[in-house]
Amino acid sequence: MSDNPYSTAVLAWYEANARDLPWRAPDATPWSILVSEIMLQQTPVVRVLPAWQAWMERWPTPADLAEEPSGEAVRMWNRLGYPRRALRLHACAVAITEQHGGQVPDSHETLLSLPGVGAYTAAAVASFAFGQRHAILDTNVRRVLARAETGIQYPPKTQTKAETALAESLLPPVPSVAARWGVAVMELGALVCTARTPACADCPIAHQCAWRLAGKPAHDGPP
Repeated sequence: MSDNPYSTAVLAWYEANARDLPWRAPDATPWSILVSEIMLQQTPVVRVLPAWQAWMERWPTPADLAEEPSGEAVRMWNRLGYPRRALRLHACAVAITEQHGGQVPDSHETLLSLPGVGAYTAAAVASFAFGQRHAILDTNVRRVLARAETGIQYPPKTQTKAETALAESLLPPVPSVAARWGVAVMELGALVCTARTPACADCPIAHQCAWRLAGKPAHDGPP
C-alpha cells in the first residue's frame, strides 16, 4: 500500500468502527461535504448533525444559499457558535455560484481560493468529495500522528512544516485509499486517541505507538 506502517490496521479499524454520518454517505454531494467541514470547525458532531440537516434541507445547493441574504445564513447557524463561519459559507456559496457554475470546484488550488476555505478544509473537501490525495491535518489527526510517530502527548499549538511533511509521507499512493486514510485517522483521534482520556486498549496501532511505548510521558496539556 505504502511505507505507512499504520494504514492497514487503521483502515480496518475504520471499516468496523466508523460513525454513520450523512456527509460520509456515498451519495453525499461536494456541497454537503463542504458545509459539514465548515460546521465541524470547533464544534462537535452531535451539535452539527441537526444544524447540517436543517441547512441542507433549506439550501441543498450553493445557488440556493447564494440567493438569500447573508443574514439568513447567520440566523440558520443558530447556536453552533462562531457565526462568522456562516458568513464565510454564504460568501463561499456566492463565489461558487458566480464563478464556478454552481458546482463546488474539484481543484485543490481553486478550493483554497474560496472565501473561508483554508488549508485543512481544501484538503478535506478535495479528498472526501473528490477522492484526491492530500494530507489532511485537523486537531485529531495531528494528535494521533504526534503520539504514534513522534512520541509526544500533544502536537505543537501551531502546525509545523515537520507535521505536514510527516502527514504527506504517510499518504498511501492510491488517491482513493489516501482519502480513506485521512478520514480514518481523523475518526481514530475523535473516538479513541482523544485528548484527555485516550482509550489505548481499543487502539489498533497501540503496539506501534511511540508515546505509549515510552510510558505515556506527560505534556503541558491539550492545545
